Amino acid sequence: MNTDKRTGRQVLLGRAAVAACAPYLLLKLLWIVGWDIGVVDLQGTGRGAWVAANVITFLMDAIAATVAYTLARPSGTRAPAWLLALPLWMASGLLTPLMLAVPAGSAIAAVTGAANPMASGAFLQPWVFVVVYGAFIVEGVTLLGAFTVYAHRRWGTLLRRPLGSVPAPAPAVRAARRLLGVPAALLMAVIGVVDVLWGLGVPAGAGAAAMPARSTITATSEVVQGLLSLAGAAGLAALLFPHRGPGRRLRTRVPLALAWLGSASVFAWGGTLWLSWTVTEALGGGSSSPARGLPGLMGALELVAGLVVLCLGALALAEETSGTIGSGCAGMPRSG
Repeated sequence: MNTDKRTGRQVLLGRAAVAACAPYLLLKLLWIVGWDIGVVDLQGTGRGAWVAANVITFLMDAIAATVAYTLARPSGTRAPAWLLALPLWMASGLLTPLMLAVPAGSAIAAVTGAANPMASGAFLQPWVFVVVYGAFIVEGVTLLGAFTVYAHRRWGTLLRRPLGSVPAPAPAVRAARRLLGVPAALLMAVIGVVDVLWGLGVPAGAGAAAMPARSTITATSEVVQGLLSLAGAAGLAALLFPHRGPGRRLRTRVPLALAWLGSASVFAWGGTLWLSWTVTEALGGGSSSPARGLPGLMGALELVAGLVVLCLGALALAEETSGTIGSGCAGMPRSG
């Protein structure tokens, strides 16, 4: 595909992503100013906490819209790489599980006759979930699609290169990456197995009683998050050992995408959720929280694993953009 076509596709996808953000932003803004359209019952949530939560989520999606707008501009490739990569990594972790789990969980509920909390109307009217999650799915597809085009325009030579042909970095750099990356990959693999087992109904261990009530949607979400974590572990392992195993025949973009999505999902839906529970417990002085027990331990491990992979990626991106050692995430060389 020539450069003009790639630019046009990136702009089109970026504009579609901006438009997809609009329904969610408008709904959040209405809730912030006190117009509770679509709200049935706050179920004990105080007005201050409700407004604060909506302000935070409004700002998060506003950042996504800003990034999408940047990608929608032909000059978007001149923006600093980290300025786009960091929020898009977080957005990938938040949107990808939703894009997979919500349609799958809803379909399972419809086929099995299980209760679907999004259709109950106990908290929000069902149309709110349709609008919000429908917009999220479109936003995820278009935003990540625009970033994929952007990445291939900027680092296409590197991304298309077979992993086994990647020149090895300096021994000290390779050792440092593996010292951090191998434990992170193992953690992600363990987290993935546990999440899949929890999603399939295996007891969650000590502290599970404080977890929110399970439903078909949450069970499907746990399975999806577990599979993403396992995929991320496999991708990270392939990047750390590019010249070993069958993965060396893959183009670099495949394990990189797996490591990107898996680590982002672990961090966004596991680590940051556990961190918010921990802060809430500390501020409220509570003694029973999902931040404790086995779920709490898992959340802490997810936070650590995500941060380690984020640091590896940030260092590699800094090297690539500065033209020093020139590597991609966890052992990939810089494109020419």
